[in-house]
Amino acid sequence: MSNSDGLWDWALAAYKREGVSEACLQLQDYFEQNVCLLLWGAWCADTGRLPDEDTLEAAADTARAWETTTVAPLRAVRRTLKAPVPDLDTDARLAVREQIKAVELLAERHLLNQLQDLAPPPSGKVRPVLDGMADAARLWARIIPRPVLKTLAERLSA
Repeated sequence: MSNSDGLWDWALAAYKREGVSEACLQLQDYFEQNVCLLLWGAWCADTGRLPDEDTLEAAADTARAWETTTVAPLRAVRRTLKAPVPDLDTDARLAVREQIKAVELLAERHLLNQLQDLAPPPSGKVRPVLDGMADAARLWARIIPRPVLKTLAERLSA
């Protein structure tokens, strides 16, 4: 795994800021964006890294692979287990849900570590996090949800 001073720690700290988790969930659930990729873009901008087009494409490909094979299926099962299910013991269902949640988080950590490994070294020039997230969002989906990205950028910069 990548060093502990990198993207994972940055993302954990960012996610604790007021309004960040809500903006991330909105980007994920309503705009079908990959939050890990967006946070990577923000981290790159915030730490003075400027990924070129090939690096951005590699990052989007890596995020898409993790999303389709691991993260999205785990998320779907976790969400299914949130509501009561007839004939399932509630405590057992919730225990399994928590285990799936932990595995989903582990998969996201592996994704963030791979994204960190793709990032170029810092060039010294810090950019607005909105620019970094927009670069990442552009390769993920055709529509870039700029208003929500702007809200997230404001929360990350607070």
